Amino acid sequence: MSTPNLRPNAFANQRRSQRVLLSVPLRVSGKRMNGSPFVEHTNTLIVNAHGALILLKEAVHIGQPLTLRNAATGEEEQCTVVDMNDGPNGIPEVGVEFADSNPRFWRVSFPPADWSARSPEAKRYSSSPSPNAKPNPAKAPTPKK
Repeated sequence: MSTPNLRPNAFANQRRSQRVLLSVPLRVSGKRMNGSPFVEHTNTLIVNAHGALILLKEAVHIGQPLTLRNAATGEEEQCTVVDMNDGPNGIPEVGVEFADSNPRFWRVSFPPADWSARSPEAKRYSSSPSPNAKPNPAKAPTPKK
């Protein structure tokens, strides 16, 4: 399921990939300002090929590096905090961005059309015939008399 822009702003039409509402269990790890490590278990709210929106109780700051571990697959991905906003029940919503685009990290079965078509999960779909396609004579309309 894709989502409308939840926070309209000047950058709303500059998304690099479609956002998808998807709750993926994560293990988020990083270092606090004092250098001590932290680990928090949470879930995504929204994902895309370039990162996610997560709820995170741990105090983080924009530009902070984090490691996300997909609890279902064990796969890890490095990311950076790029956005923070007040979330429900006082838990901040934190936007994170991968160091490199990785749409496969979320294991979305049917990625939106603007995710990489080179992905093995990507399905080819065309809503209109190819400009080079030849008409099928068996299905040609019969002229009215």
